[in-house]
Amino acid sequence: MIGLSLSQLSKRFLVKGREVPVLEQLNLQVRPGERIALLGPSGCGKSTLLNILTGLEPAEGRLDFSQPPRIGYVFQEARLLPWLTLEQNLLLVQPRPDKGIVWGWLQRVGLAGYASYFPQQLSIGMQQRAAVARALLIRPNLVLLDEPFSSLDELTAQHMRQELVGWLEAVPATVILVTHNPLEAAYLADRVVLLSKAPGRICRVEEVPFPRPRTYEDPALWTYSRHLVGLLEAS
Repeated sequence: MIGLSLSQLSKRFLVKGREVPVLEQLNLQVRPGERIALLGPSGCGKSTLLNILTGLEPAEGRLDFSQPPRIGYVFQEARLLPWLTLEQNLLLVQPRPDKGIVWGWLQRVGLAGYASYFPQQLSIGMQQRAAVARALLIRPNLVLLDEPFSSLDELTAQHMRQELVGWLEAVPATVILVTHNPLEAAYLADRVVLLSKAPGRICRVEEVPFPRPRTYEDPALWTYSRHLVGLLEAS
C-alpha cells in the first residue's frame, strides 16, 4: 500500500490566452491503505486532481508518494476498446498476459462466461464491471475511482458499490474516490475531503465515524450523508 502527500498543490489551465485557476493550494496527507472520497460541486477540479496523481496533468506545488505508484484507474465510462473482447481488453493491461488471472477477475465481478464478448454486446453496468476488473487485476497500490457508477441507475449503482467493497478487499491498496454523492462517500470512505467551488480548495476534511464494512440499511449512515450535504451547502 502507498501513502501520498499534497503540499501547496495548484493547477491552472490556459483558456483563450489567460490562466484560469482550477485547484488552489491543496494540502493533504493520505495514509497507506486509507480510502479517501473527494466530494464537491461540478467543476471544482476533482477529476483534474486524479489526473495529476497519475502524471497525466502537470501541476504546481509538491506531490510525493511513499513508494513508486502502481495505479488502477476506473473512469466515469468503461473506456474498453470496442474492437477487443473483454478477455483481450483485460490481457492488454498486464505486463505478462495471464488468462488465468483475467478469468479469475471476470468471475469475481460476475462476468464469467463473457470473456469472448465485445463491449458493445454488454450492458453499461457489465462494461463498468469489466473496467473495475481491468483496474484491479494489475494489483495496484493506488486505486483511483472517478465517479465509476455515475452512468448507472441508482439501484444498479448501489449494488455495484456494495460489490466494490468486496472487490477492494482482494487488493490491498490506497483508494481515492471522486463523487458527487454524499451517501456514496459516507459508505465507501474513511475520510471525506470537501472541496469548494472552482477553483477547488480543501474547505474541510471529515472522518467518517463508522467502521468498515458498512451497510446501506444503517439509518445513521444516511443521517451522516445529510450532514455532508449541509457542509457542502455551507462551503
